[in-house]
Amino acid sequence: MQLFGREELSQFEINGYLVVRELLSAAEVELLGSVSRREEEFRADQISRADGEGGSVDLVVKNDLPEGTIHAAVVRSERIVRRMEQLLDDEVYHYHHKMILKEPRVGGAWAWHQDYGYWYHNGCLFPRMGSCMVAVDRATQENGCLQVLAGSHSMGRVEHTQVGEQTGADPERVEVAVNTFRRDYVELDPGDAVFFHCNLMHRSDQNSSEDPRWAFICCYNAKSNDPYKESHHPRYSFLDVWPDSCISEVGQRHWERINQQGDEVTS
Repeated sequence: MQLFGREELSQFEINGYLVVRELLSAAEVELLGSVSRREEEFRADQISRADGEGGSVDLVVKNDLPEGTIHAAVVRSERIVRRMEQLLDDEVYHYHHKMILKEPRVGGAWAWHQDYGYWYHNGCLFPRMGSCMVAVDRATQENGCLQVLAGSHSMGRVEHTQVGEQTGADPERVEVAVNTFRRDYVELDPGDAVFFHCNLMHRSDQNSSEDPRWAFICCYNAKSNDPYKESHHPRYSFLDVWPDSCISEVGQRHWERINQQGDEVTS
């Protein structure tokens, strides 16, 4: 298993994010996408959020890690968890995970925000939190890829207000930040990933292309940052980390189970 080197850790400290190419193999990310698009149980919790720009974003958010699912296998995988522990310098636990569903021509935007802008209110005292976003589909500027303001995590937490049905960063601060920090468009191929700090300012545009842009995001909190109050996301519990091979092994069984259930319905 490959971890971040000293140069990469320094880059994360400066920019607030790191891109890892081919974090998931082609076969693994194909399984992840196929299961997620077909499994009705996974899509049952799908919600939409108006973006304040005339569109809406569809997403599925999960706080639990059901055994036997490829989603749990990715969240628990050594290649992600151990890297996140390096970045946060602590044991981490699963805070939640989500799938962002940007369909062609209709996928909405996300306003400029920091994840800690939300999570602060959940009783997380410190910004010792981070996310790993894995591209399920190719992410480009045309289909609304992630945009980040490199180094903006150094600002600390910014107040957030309502933007459409989303919560976005204070527009006055955003305007200054956009003119202060370099804007990077994080274009990714399927299986590529980006690790980012919870105070990194980021957004995405609407999907104006003919191509879908799905992304799977694993969110983690440091053990030492266990929330001091209850919220809709979990407090600390030990995360059982699985070998990387479990992604394909569990994913294949998950896919076979979905197909078997589909055959039973149609028979």
